[in-house]
Amino acid sequence: QVRFVESGGGSVQVGESLNLSCAVLKYDVNNGCMAWFRQTEGKEPEAVATIDRFGRTTYIDSVKGRFTISRNSAGNSLSLEMNSLMPEDTAMYLCAARLPFVSCGGDLDRGSFRYWGQGTQVTVSS
Repeated sequence: QVRFVESGGGSVQVGESLNLSCAVLKYDVNNGCMAWFRQTEGKEPEAVATIDRFGRTTYIDSVKGRFTISRNSAGNSLSLEMNSLMPEDTAMYLCAARLPFVSCGGDLDRGSFRYWGQGTQVTVSS
């Protein structure tokens, strides 16, 4: 069964960096659209970064230049490098994927992603 397991979250100060990792089981990280979402209490998850099967990436404006999404083909994992962290980055971060061979185009809503991890908490304080 497909399973995503996030790790790397924690508590950091403003301006610090953090690297998240998602172990991906029973799903090839090169075969579809993968994304990092973040969610705060009472809100729908928001896609902050995506990477498609061709390696093309997208980011929401608030993280552009600070976050980098990448995949490790050998280890079949997904990563999110987070730099210059700010309090507004505080959230539960989840990795997710669409069905194999589906592009990253269109609305990046929760319902368009089939597979999800449970999340790893990131807290940024000043």
